[in-house]
Amino acid sequence: MNTAFLVGAGGAVGAMARYFFSVLVARYWHGPFPLAILLVNIIGAVAMGICIGLLARFLPPWQEQARLFLAVGVLGGFTTFSSFTLDTIVLIERGELVQAGLYVVLSVVVCLLGLYLGLLITRGGMT
Repeated sequence: MNTAFLVGAGGAVGAMARYFFSVLVARYWHGPFPLAILLVNIIGAVAMGICIGLLARFLPPWQEQARLFLAVGVLGGFTTFSSFTLDTIVLIERGELVQAGLYVVLSVVVCLLGLYLGLLITRGGMT
């Protein structure tokens, strides 16, 4: 099966799941804290661990297709945070602690700065 199709189909499923989960949480949570996204990130991280762990443990012949559809597509569409956490854990398990720390700090700080820069640009704050 086509790689792009597997990732795209999984991504559509994950994005729709994130949307419906956020709508469900919003029915019950009315506070300013972004609880839905926090829960999506936690659920996605746990699901990524289970998915990758099971695929590595059982090594099915369709492992690569399942990884593309489930891990990259569904969970990537549900929350890219699950991919971020997987990459971080892989670096830690390889003993590359400095790289893992750098990856976490740069991902969070640079992405926050990048979003802020984008807002400044679109709001006319940078002339």
